[in-house]
Parts: sequence; structure tokens; C-alpha cells
Amino acid sequence: MIQRRRRQRTRRPAGLIQRVRTAVPRGQVYCVASPPLNREKPMKLKKHTTSIVALGLGSFLGLVMTPPAAAQALDPATRFVEVAGGYRLVPDITYLRAGGIDLKLDLYQARGSDPTPTLIYIHGGGWTNGSKESSALTFLPYLEMGWSVVNVEYRMADVAHAPAAVEDCRCALRWVYRNAERYNFDLDRIVVTGNSAGGHLALTTGMVTAEAGLDRQCPGDRNRAWSTGTTSMDELKVAAIINWYGITDVVGLMHGPPGSSGNFTEAWLGSRSDRADVAARVSPLTYVRTGLPPILTIHGGADPIVPYDHAVRLHQALEGAGVPNQLVTISEGGHGGFSRDDSVRIYEMIREFLRQHQVL
Repeated sequence: MIQRRRRQRTRRPAGLIQRVRTAVPRGQVYCVASPPLNREKPMKLKKHTTSIVALGLGSFLGLVMTPPAAAQALDPATRFVEVAGGYRLVPDITYLRAGGIDLKLDLYQARGSDPTPTLIYIHGGGWTNGSKESSALTFLPYLEMGWSVVNVEYRMADVAHAPAAVEDCRCALRWVYRNAERYNFDLDRIVVTGNSAGGHLALTTGMVTAEAGLDRQCPGDRNRAWSTGTTSMDELKVAAIINWYGITDVVGLMHGPPGSSGNFTEAWLGSRSDRADVAARVSPLTYVRTGLPPILTIHGGADPIVPYDHAVRLHQALEGAGVPNQLVTISEGGHGGFSRDDSVRIYEMIREFLRQHQVL
């Protein structure tokens, strides 16, 4: 149970989630104790086929995202069969053609005729590497809840510099809107999430305004041949954003030390003369304003890649704008690689956050 600030504090064993005080009165900041962990190479999955088989590997996370009684009643093998049988995988759907490249997404469509909550997942990799296939295990808890999942690829730095990745992910959101009826997406319960650079892109996907001009290449524009569907000037709403240790201030990373996200940022921005302006244009902090969807941020307090300050500054800016948000801090945690116990607790908090904001 999470302890609320106004209640009398009680001692808890080390490692449990605790509410901590901040200088911002409306803020919801949590701390999860975690031993320092080293970064590991991301797991590589065989394209598509392993994505469904791997459902069983993440069942422990799904247990916290499903009702406890139901979770306890099923053994892992039965749970795997039930989850896998409830989905139809539609791989490599082209959602955008940009710069002569067909950009793909994988759809894990929940079977049934009713509109379902839908997760848009965006992988990380410093805008320079990574793939949608390598991230399939990350969204297992949502599959076990019966959600549909849209797993997105985007142009990386070796193909196109900023703001291409932001533009692509915005177009993926517009694809979800245009295809909601076909695939039974519940447009009132769209959640976007990602880790690291994917966390940054999740934030921009849910925060950028249509008038920022980052949606102009999306199918459905008034200036293109598509006569139906969402246009580039329509404001799109998501129900919530789940940001895993994402970059919030791209400008601040432009001149980072060797080995930091500054190197990735330089690669993504390129050598253009206006890169400072572009960096501001793709920074989530630029788009903080009243009326944004609820935002939950998870960040390691000792993150060596994306400084923890990125999470704190976003939290404070959102508080100033009156945007519902929470900051979950993994004390001594690095850039991901959180322990099993911490991961379970984090997903418990995600579930509660989504319930609190009427997404569940």
C-alpha cells in the first residue's frame, strides 16, 4: 500500500515504494529503492514469431496488471495460452512513407468486437539504434490486460535527422485515429509509452500541438490526396503518457560529455546551423501547457545517460501548468535495468495511475 503524505509515517522495509515530500505541493513523487544495476545489452528477438511466444516469459509482470484472483487461479501455461489466443498479430503495416522509406508498425490486436484500450509503444536507442521487434517483451503487461498494442518503428539518425522521429511517431498516432473503427481502438483510452529516446518520443507524441507543423507529412493532410480521415490540423488527444526515463530537454543535451546522451543528440540533430532551434522544437518541455493528458514518469535517480534532472524539471513544469502527473524515482537506479521487484511495483503504480485517470 502506498502511504499518503498527510497520514502519519510508519516504518517500512527497505525497497518498498514510499511517498516522498517535494517542494511542489500538488506533485506526486514516489521513490522506489533499488540497488545500482549495470546496463545490459537489449534482448534480440527473432522477428515477429518470438514476439508472441515470448508472452509467457513476462507473466510475472502481467500478474500485477490483471485482477489478483484471476491471476492466482491460472498456472503460467494456461495464462500463456489464454493471452496468446486472445490476439491477432498483424506485422509490418505501413503507416507512413517518408523520405522514400516505408515505415512499419506491428499491431497486436485484441480479438473481439468491442473497442479496446490501445497502447502505442515506441522503442528507445538514443534515436540511433533499436527496433520494434527487440522491445516486444516490454508491453506484455498490457497484452495480459486485454489491450491492443501498436508497436512503432521510426526513422533514426542514420536515415534522417531531427525532427524526423518526432514526425513519424505523430503520424503513427494519426494512423491509430484513422484506423480506430477498423481495428476497434478505443480513442478515449489511447496511451503512449516508451523508454529513453522512446520515452522522449512518447512525450512529444502526446504533447506536441498540431500547429507546431510536425504532422504535415502524415496521411490525411488536407494538402495531400487523402480526402477522409484525420487531418494535420486536427488536435489529437491521448488518455495518458507513460514516460520511462525519457529526454525532456534536448537543448540541454547538445553539448554533453563523452559517453552521455549528448553524443546521441549530436548524431540525431546533425551539423545543421539551426540545430539549437530544432532541439527546442523537439523538446517536451517546450510543449508544457494546461490541458495536457496525465503523465507518469519513471526515472533512475542515478541515471548516467539521461540525467535525473530531466524528470524533475518536467515534473515541476507540469505542476506549474496544473497538469496531473506523477514522478516515480528508482533510488540509485540507472538507465533502466530495474530489478524484478522494482518492476512489479512500478507496474502496480502504472495500473493505479491509469485507474485514477479513468483509463482502466
